[in-house]
Amino acid sequence: MRVRVSPFVASSVLLLLIASSASAVTMAWTSIGNPGNACDPQPGGLFPGGCFGAVGYAYQIGTYEVTNSQYAEFLNAKAASDPLELYNTHMDSVSDLGGVTRSGSSGSFAYSTIPGRENTPVNYVSFYDALRFANWMNNGQGNADTETGSYTLLGGTAAPSNGDSVTRNAGAPDFLTSGDEWYKAAYYNPATSSYFDFPAGSNTQTVCATPSATANTANCGYPSVVGDLTSVGSYPNSPSSYGTFDQGGNVFEFDEVMLSGGSREIRGGSFNSIPSVLAASIRFDSSPVGNEGAGLGFRLVAIVPEPSTGLLMIAGLLGLAGWRRACA
Repeated sequence: MRVRVSPFVASSVLLLLIASSASAVTMAWTSIGNPGNACDPQPGGLFPGGCFGAVGYAYQIGTYEVTNSQYAEFLNAKAASDPLELYNTHMDSVSDLGGVTRSGSSGSFAYSTIPGRENTPVNYVSFYDALRFANWMNNGQGNADTETGSYTLLGGTAAPSNGDSVTRNAGAPDFLTSGDEWYKAAYYNPATSSYFDFPAGSNTQTVCATPSATANTANCGYPSVVGDLTSVGSYPNSPSSYGTFDQGGNVFEFDEVMLSGGSREIRGGSFNSIPSVLAASIRFDSSPVGNEGAGLGFRLVAIVPEPSTGLLMIAGLLGLAGWRRACA
């Protein structure tokens, strides 16, 4: 029998699972509902056209891009010697707009965020770095495995031997965004069951500007208006319809979609993109490894699990206990 659970209960279950891991990294999540929405047809550009954004389930997406402080926790847990090349030396350079320094020698590397850049999005990451971060989050952080969990990565090298065929493992909660999950969170308007052209809840082209409370603005421009990355959420009145931030500008974001030659899709534009690049009709690609840059990062999704009988029983017992206390 299939049991329906209210969004409140489903969200509470997910939060319980996240909180129980005693994690060092916490994330803000935005709930994306309206499962079964229609897709958004887009013409071909650099790549063949298609219909994007249809997702048949509820999920949660990172409200913000993964930040330097979050990634530094990951490095300190898993990159003391760094055989998987999770750290890129450009991260150590303010002139390169990096945000994480490394000290010590192999076997005892330690990582720190550059003051003032703790909350800018992590950059100089590869597609496989993003998958490994998702595995680490899925597995409970700390010394958790980076090669299994959300994805199975083979070979023990920076570019896994199964890189072109790696897909999600069923049942895991944390992933890099799929193309449709990313697109829906950025452009879908649940009030009208349609799509906006730009990711700040507007069909009018986003304005590249310095951070402010002005609506439909973002960290973008060529040449860059800001000239640097901004802390996530620095444009408080320019969220998507669901409430995510910086899906336009700041950094391009990897998603899971494979394009030509094994490259992976990136969307959303960066601090150094013309504003038209932020549009729903635009997508680019990047090599999964070896093309890390200042304007490339990622965010995660969390899939709300279908509640098991055991979890429903726990929820029921907690509710009964509360009712008994109230009546005592």
